[in-house]
Amino acid sequence: MVASLADLLSVDSGNRNMIRMAWDNLHKLPGGKVLFSKLIGRAAPYTGTINAQVVELTRGRSRVLLEDRPAVRNHLRCVHAIALVNLAELAGNVAVAYTLPDDARFIVAGLSIEYIKKARGLIEAVTEVEVPTTSARQEIAVPVSMRNEAGEEVARATLRTLIGPKRKN
Repeated sequence: MVASLADLLSVDSGNRNMIRMAWDNLHKLPGGKVLFSKLIGRAAPYTGTINAQVVELTRGRSRVLLEDRPAVRNHLRCVHAIALVNLAELAGNVAVAYTLPDDARFIVAGLSIEYIKKARGLIEAVTEVEVPTTSARQEIAVPVSMRNEAGEEVARATLRTLIGPKRKN
């Protein structure tokens, strides 16, 4: 039986960290970061609607870029608030998923966001978080800062993330 893409990249089952494996195997290849980002978007289709690109991913850190284009804009011709929420969740989730031990999973249980100024142009979301090294049940706050090309913070979010052991199959 062939597993679906969502199953392959799942953080919920299996005995390996598939996000870490995918990034580690793809990011150094020509077009590998784009392919990784497309895979994440296919595994989580709503996330894929913003076409953001993961450009850096290490333990507890991610950098994700969102290009300003009509599909993510609001009526004021700036990046829509919900596109920024989606970007924050993507950046925070890949940082957590990459870092978790093989036997752990997570889910976002809440998210708060503060919009500081209109988001226009290329938006960079950066997450830096200390992720637990065990699958023990716990909650962590995952901060995400979103900045424009001038380096001005346009929004900041915090994901309330629950971590625990993967379910047994």
